[in-house]
Amino acid sequence: MITVKEAKTKKELTEYIKFPFSLYKDNEFWVPPLIAEELETFDKTKNPAFENAEAYFYIAYKDNEIAGRITAIINWAEVNGQQKKKVRFGWFDVINDINVTEALLEKVYELGRKNNLEYVEGPMGFSNLDKVGVLTEGFDQLGTMVTWYNHPYYATHFEQLDYVVEKEYVESKFPFSNVKPEFFQKANELVKKRYQLKPLNFKSTKEVMPHVDKMFDLFNTSYANLSSFVAISDVQKEYFKKKYISFINPEYIKFVEDKDHNIVAFSIVMPSFSRALQKAKGKLFPFGLFHLLKAKKQSKDMLFYLIGVHPDYQNKAVTAIIFNEYYETFKEKGIENCFRTPELADNVAIHNLWKHFDPKVHCRRKTYRKEL
Repeated sequence: MITVKEAKTKKELTEYIKFPFSLYKDNEFWVPPLIAEELETFDKTKNPAFENAEAYFYIAYKDNEIAGRITAIINWAEVNGQQKKKVRFGWFDVINDINVTEALLEKVYELGRKNNLEYVEGPMGFSNLDKVGVLTEGFDQLGTMVTWYNHPYYATHFEQLDYVVEKEYVESKFPFSNVKPEFFQKANELVKKRYQLKPLNFKSTKEVMPHVDKMFDLFNTSYANLSSFVAISDVQKEYFKKKYISFINPEYIKFVEDKDHNIVAFSIVMPSFSRALQKAKGKLFPFGLFHLLKAKKQSKDMLFYLIGVHPDYQNKAVTAIIFNEYYETFKEKGIENCFRTPELADNVAIHNLWKHFDPKVHCRRKTYRKEL
């Protein structure tokens, strides 16, 4: 017998968060989240995503044992601002029983129909800075802290339930030894001179903070035309600033500004925390924080998390400045491997940025859609 219950209390939400820990207990590629971080993400009083969204958390039970979980989400900024009558779902995990999957998704349909929405899409989070997509290739690749891992049968369940692919994302990697500076060093000097641009590098978080609001403004501007993009609000900027920026190595945050001190390009790279999170097992204490701080200082694998260029400067080789700065930093730090986090497969412009580094796609993921 399958029953579905909404998780509301801290105890119930903790159960919800811990379910994947048992589902992937012996999987060497799954990267666990920090339980406290997930609880904060789901806290309506702390996460500013709830300023424009509502979410409901469901746990499925089969014969009185937890068998799956799902979050049903409406991003009202998307529904009202973009007229996309969509109900989202995310944080989806399930045993290999399509009846459990169907029971969980029925809760998403109920929310959508109740609010006169037209279709469902997922897995995806509240916004564009959340995790996205079900893994369809790369099950033997180590996950990251910014992606969901899942079993191969997830996609099969969606297809059997008449879902169609809505978007495809790719993740690629390349060794730092693939980076040949001659591809960008000359352009770096020419672009700086022609457009009167200069790079901004940082040695401390204190130096970064005065520029972060401008960076998020540029993020909103540079990504505005992408499918399903929802702009980050001022409240969310403050939240992300406090939660993430202070934890990112300042030397891995690069900005490019014009002669009037306007930021025209930015990039954020993070060390890989995957192995550290596996060792932490969902907890910062007593040893999780130690493993994370060690990875922050010593990891030789880098994740390109975000990169953005103002529309007025796109197709003007401004990224040559960013690549040149990272090349010098990575060379000094002895970086060995570079990973790109999920990018839309049809975003030709972003893929062309990396072509000289000969990246290899190692993971693919998709979101699925169904009409209500």
